[in-house]
Amino acid sequence: MSRIGKKPVELPSGVTAAVSGQTIEVKGPKGARSFTATDDVTLSVEDSSISVIPRGKSKRARQQWGMSRTMVANLVTGVTDGFKKELEIQGVGYRAQMQGNTLKLNLGLSHDVDFVAPEGVTVTSPKATVIIVEGTDEQLVGQVAANIRAWRKPEPYKGKGIRYKDEYIFRKEGKKK
Repeated sequence: MSRIGKKPVELPSGVTAAVSGQTIEVKGPKGARSFTATDDVTLSVEDSSISVIPRGKSKRARQQWGMSRTMVANLVTGVTDGFKKELEIQGVGYRAQMQGNTLKLNLGLSHDVDFVAPEGVTVTSPKATVIIVEGTDEQLVGQVAANIRAWRKPEPYKGKGIRYKDEYIFRKEGKKK
């Protein structure tokens, strides 16, 4: 039995959900999102909650049960609160600034890096060393943050690079004489 799958997803006020076949569409203050579940689960909306029920007792149905419930919960969270990733830049001369929809990164390379934010994601830089990625799709927000971080991952000796906020970097000791 899936402990996660058993719990219904509560719909906050101002959020509506509609099921058509295996597709569920959730609308809220931050927009609308949809998810198509596999044929191994059944989606149903009662009053102010969404429940996910497995069809049968096969291993695949039990796997899809918890995953589908989590995806539906992420839809509800995305249209109400949204998702947010914060990145910090550390290093002498490393900085970021927004120019329209483009994030300009100075990362010690021979050229500036221009990162264009995809549709559905908002990238802001309130300070020269902070980047905030926000959106309604958790997967897309995480992927954009990972793509920005990939330009200069934190190195273990001085810790220079782009890191997630509160990320711990294992530091190494330098060469000894």
